[in-house]
Amino acid sequence: MPLNKVIFRPGINREGTDYDNEGGWFDVNLVRFRNGRAQKIGGWAKETVETFLGKARALHAWVSLAGTKYLGTGTTWKYYVKEGNKFNDVTPIRATTSAGDVTFSASDGDATITVTESAHGAEINDFVTFSGAATLGGLITASVLNQEYQIATVTNANVFTIEAKDTDGNTVTANSSDTGNGGSSVVGAYQINVGLDVYVSSTGWGAGLWSSATFGSVTALTATNQLRLWTHDNFGENLMICPRGGGIFRWNENDGVTTRAVELSGISGAVEVPTVGLQVLTSEKDRHLIVLGADPVVDSSRSGSSDPMLVAFSDQENALDFQARSTNTAGELRLSSGSQIIGAVKSRQEILIWTDTALYSMQFIGPPFTFGINLINENTGLMAPKAAVTGPTGVFWMGYDNFYVYTGSIQKVPCTVLGYVFNDFNSSQSYKTHAFSNTQFDEVGWYYCSGDSSEIDRYVTYNYSEQVWSYGQLTRHAWLDAGVEPYPIATSDSYLYQQEIGYDDDGSPMTNVYIESSDFDIGDGEQFSFINRMIPDIRFLSNSSGGQVNILLKTRNFPGDSLSTNSTSVITSSTEQSFVRARARQAVVRIESDDDNVPGNTGTGWRIGATRLDVRPDGRR
Repeated sequence: MPLNKVIFRPGINREGTDYDNEGGWFDVNLVRFRNGRAQKIGGWAKETVETFLGKARALHAWVSLAGTKYLGTGTTWKYYVKEGNKFNDVTPIRATTSAGDVTFSASDGDATITVTESAHGAEINDFVTFSGAATLGGLITASVLNQEYQIATVTNANVFTIEAKDTDGNTVTANSSDTGNGGSSVVGAYQINVGLDVYVSSTGWGAGLWSSATFGSVTALTATNQLRLWTHDNFGENLMICPRGGGIFRWNENDGVTTRAVELSGISGAVEVPTVGLQVLTSEKDRHLIVLGADPVVDSSRSGSSDPMLVAFSDQENALDFQARSTNTAGELRLSSGSQIIGAVKSRQEILIWTDTALYSMQFIGPPFTFGINLINENTGLMAPKAAVTGPTGVFWMGYDNFYVYTGSIQKVPCTVLGYVFNDFNSSQSYKTHAFSNTQFDEVGWYYCSGDSSEIDRYVTYNYSEQVWSYGQLTRHAWLDAGVEPYPIATSDSYLYQQEIGYDDDGSPMTNVYIESSDFDIGDGEQFSFINRMIPDIRFLSNSSGGQVNILLKTRNFPGDSLSTNSTSVITSSTEQSFVRARARQAVVRIESDDDNVPGNTGTGWRIGATRLDVRPDGRR
């Protein structure tokens, strides 16, 4: 019998059964499609050995006029500006005590230090830096006290505890001589309250943390009772940052990376600057600072409480002036459809703003109105504040039950894995979902939490050039496309990773890489088929001398039967053919490379061509 080419349609299709998708791919992990062919995705490696505290869910890169590269990194606990290989803590300070307002106490044999300060306003995991303290008399010396601490417990509004440590981070236990209180010169500098690392709905029946409110009550939206999501943008060389539901802050590039961001409304010359917001961004063409979900002006001053549908914008070229006057372009607009702004992205000549029920377009139109806002569509929500991304061909986003693209009008993106994604999606942690762009491979995608996971563990990608979908298992809390850096940057654990670097998992073999076809048969399954030989067509993309994949041939007789593995062929760059033996009505091909189990298979990528099978009819049952 002549050889039969086995060429499957590009893209994964999970909308039907694996049998009615004959001629296509059905399951995948860590494999993308390029020019119609499946290939292993690129690997990743740590950009630096430096770590940060908390989970980083926001990245922003820019270059100063002097050519210095910066990377803004917002985590659940802190905000950093990375220069070179160092993460510099620029987290704003919310309060600094007067000398003597803070006192310490310790017990013999215990590392716990009790800190007393009236109305401290601190919460568990907040950071505070002490200075000016004297020794307590024994092992709790001045050097132990005068450093940054993360608050361990909050006893009440006036008392909290920390765990004593030396300057190397080692635990220090008090002795019987530690009876002092730190002296009368102690100063405490409190960083802004940390946010949550878990999404808790802020509205609705019984919302809020367990026992945090009366059952059936509505919990107010604040920066500390919700998932910590930072937004950031440049205003010139300076960086504007905003923790969702929190204040608006500026980090001044001229002051250097050793200085902290400061509240914008407290800077000299600030006029009616919003004190809270849901998102901050800068309009590109006209250079206005825009605050979404700003607090309204009441009696010539900001109220301090977010209006989740209010859009406030500064005077042109002046981020400190938000007071609307006939002589400037500052002002505000209030959206009408929905209950709160979810998120926004910048696109060509406009800013797209999603509420929980609608999509708006915000465009600069010049004085006297400055900006015009047009309702594009209702019943078009956004899954999460970071679930939209601007790509070369349009703005893509994940809605509550579908994927969409905006190119001047809204269209649903035909999706062949729609049910796979949304039927196994943890909606309780939907706010962790974030979109990404990988322009090198013409991809947009979304990282999200699967149904049984409280943290991101999956991704789905769409190749907009070839209009095909893929998916896989990978944890990435934030992503930044190549641009300022030559490679995409992503975060996981407490590290930054360069993506699309080689084909390994940070120097270790990449595991569980596979793609599996749908069933194929001869004569619509009427006849049995006998397969006795395989001529593989696998191109190894690097390390060709040591590259290896396995091709598994699985079979079954009826669609409802379980698949049985008939043969596993080890394929290398020198493999000419592989003899197999399989008899069934239907067959499935699976290509996999579990590199961890293949010595010398590090650094290996692969691409599938047109594998040929020697298949002949083998009669009827």
